[in-house]
Amino acid sequence: MLGLMQDRPLALPHVFHRAEEYFGHKPIVTADVTGEISTTVAEWAQRVRQLATVLDTLDISADGRVGTFAWNTSRHLELYLAVPCTGRVLHTLNIRLFPEQLVYVANHAEDEVVFVDRSLLPLFWPLVDKLESVRHVVVLDDGADVEIPTDPRVHDYEELLAAATPFEGRFEIADENTAAAMCYTSGTTGNPKGVVYSHRSTVLHSLITLIADGAALSERDVVLPVVPMFHANAWGLPYGCLLAGTGLVLPGPNMTPAAVAALLERHRVTVAAGVPTIWMGIQPLLADHDFSALRTILCGGSAVPKVLSEAYREAIGVPILHAWGMTETSPIATMCTLRTQHESLTEAERADVRARQGHAVPLVDIRLADPATGEPQPWDDVATGEIQAAGPWIASEYYRGEGSGAQFTEDGWLRTGDVASVDRYGSLRIVDRTKDLIKSGGEWIGSVELENEIMAHPKVAEAAVIAVPHPKWVERPLACVVVKPGETLTAEEVIAHLEPRVARWWLPDAVEFIDEVPKTSVGKFSKRTLREKFGGYQVAASAAASTTDDGRT
Repeated sequence: MLGLMQDRPLALPHVFHRAEEYFGHKPIVTADVTGEISTTVAEWAQRVRQLATVLDTLDISADGRVGTFAWNTSRHLELYLAVPCTGRVLHTLNIRLFPEQLVYVANHAEDEVVFVDRSLLPLFWPLVDKLESVRHVVVLDDGADVEIPTDPRVHDYEELLAAATPFEGRFEIADENTAAAMCYTSGTTGNPKGVVYSHRSTVLHSLITLIADGAALSERDVVLPVVPMFHANAWGLPYGCLLAGTGLVLPGPNMTPAAVAALLERHRVTVAAGVPTIWMGIQPLLADHDFSALRTILCGGSAVPKVLSEAYREAIGVPILHAWGMTETSPIATMCTLRTQHESLTEAERADVRARQGHAVPLVDIRLADPATGEPQPWDDVATGEIQAAGPWIASEYYRGEGSGAQFTEDGWLRTGDVASVDRYGSLRIVDRTKDLIKSGGEWIGSVELENEIMAHPKVAEAAVIAVPHPKWVERPLACVVVKPGETLTAEEVIAHLEPRVARWWLPDAVEFIDEVPKTSVGKFSKRTLREKFGGYQVAASAAASTTDDGRT
């Protein structure tokens, strides 16, 4: 027996038409090079309709890949809807990839056109002749004082829109499994791999941004996505905001702490999202601004130090909402909110809970497995294993099947490469990446936990821990520490700070002070860069490593 419900595709045209019909009066503010540009959803929607016909004028294939090389702006948001609503595939190019990686992903995806912010032309244009399938480059003029190349392939975005007849009627996507967008992994090992999002997966994922035990977006909100629109669809926020009817504030090219803090205050932002480094940068400015409208600070990309979240709670009354995911999970897979079982906890205990990555959101399943054997691990918050994920917005393979074999299990679950423990309520606590675990004397040391404890020191700005060779224990932890401006710190002080906090055999054998922790293209700590820098580093046997707490030697 079949259900008797209408068979309507879950597709992005619904998101567009809902925003156009119900929320035309809502504001969209973009900070560009020259100041701020304010528009409304109704004006934005009209430009989306014009852009839809521009794609036809440029003779982009029915399912052609449309590249973007752009900041978070209303123009980029126009592309977010016009491209998939006309059946094409939005390919957001990560502006922080190395040039050879950018060339690789644009060629691998077979981009036919790339829309480029004028301020980013100096990064993009030197590569254009290496892009084998790109026939057009459309410049989004954000007011930057950058020369626009004189070339028959180059077009002005505003001129194209002005000459275009708006698409009339309703956009239609017949098959919800049609590709809507694609994003490449950050390529920390080997070439980046393509993740292709369907209309169905994108709509379902967008709904998750509206749930109560999450970002809980509503029509009353004003949202500032600091997370780049070239990174996993800005965590689904652009589509979620259009579904909910929120106001939008888009930061453009200036994402300095001072600029972001000013936007938060001036526009009475209620929900903001960014990686930990963004919130680290803004932390010293908390006392200088009125953030009283802010109710949710969404953070992901890497583990949020507990000391950072608590600093926000103490300063403005709003702790950081921790989320976990990756490009392959669209990316939201878990969110950490306090539950009824936490009501009796002390504030310090609640801080420990908020430092976790939280529960799987509805429709996502997670499990723990031994990385080597695949054996399931118990949810007792003690045993650790690799997180594996399944769900309607979890990748099933990579574009063209490249690199898929090692990343997916025989029964179709995604192997995330993150190591975690899970408590009896299903709350996830990330321990490390499988490639970042430190194997010392046959036992595992979690670098993330060590980093969080080091960053709890009041004089530490950032810290990353990597494995270095050891003559007896094979690997030992090396702490790479960034000291806050104006402060002084010694290796002995770092170790003394850690001694009451971690097992004795976890103590780093050495501490190196560095100017900054290198970052990946998506703002995570680049431990690969640190491993390359300290590749020849070898520590001698030390007292810290010689005896474990239970007497093992």
